[in-house]
Amino acid sequence: MNLPELNADYWDSRWQQSDTGWDIGYPAPAITKFADTLTDKTAKILIPGCGNGYEAEYLHRKGFTNVFIADFSQTALDSFGKRVPGFPSAHLLCADFFELNNGPYDLIIEQTFFCAINPELRDRYVQKMYELLKPEGRLAGLLFNDEMNKDHPPFGGNKAEYLKRFSVHFEILKMDTCADSIPPRAGRELWFELKKKL
Repeated sequence: MNLPELNADYWDSRWQQSDTGWDIGYPAPAITKFADTLTDKTAKILIPGCGNGYEAEYLHRKGFTNVFIADFSQTALDSFGKRVPGFPSAHLLCADFFELNNGPYDLIIEQTFFCAINPELRDRYVQKMYELLKPEGRLAGLLFNDEMNKDHPPFGGNKAEYLKRFSVHFEILKMDTCADSIPPRAGRELWFELKKKL
């Protein structure tokens, strides 16, 4: 099956054309609920494939000082910078996730990034997350528990696949149907929390 080349040009073009159907316009409730449990405002946090970065904005406004966001699209990052002018510009990373080397992080938040990459790269995603996290660092967020598309993003998946992939490098702390999904995604998402294995 021929997939589009999901590179920087592809994603920046979608942002320039406002072809961003995944963008819900506000931070995902499950992630804000999780963020409200975090107490270390200096924790180094990464949100890859951040898009409009609503979750990063939420953390920033809650006083977290060491949040980084990464995206292929400079258009998306420029939009975020204008909307959240107090966010450190050095923490806006226009980069290929797989080439990031500015870790280690205490926490990485997943929100509609895993489903956007070529499914052939999923094991590399797991390996890269492992590399970017500190010992016992955490990866948390949302994954689609739905088959979805085969020829373009968002690509789906299921709990059995995720458990198999992530358990290679992570202790599974939680992976359950999300109770706080937005209505169009209710019953179709998993909330997960993983801890990097030593």
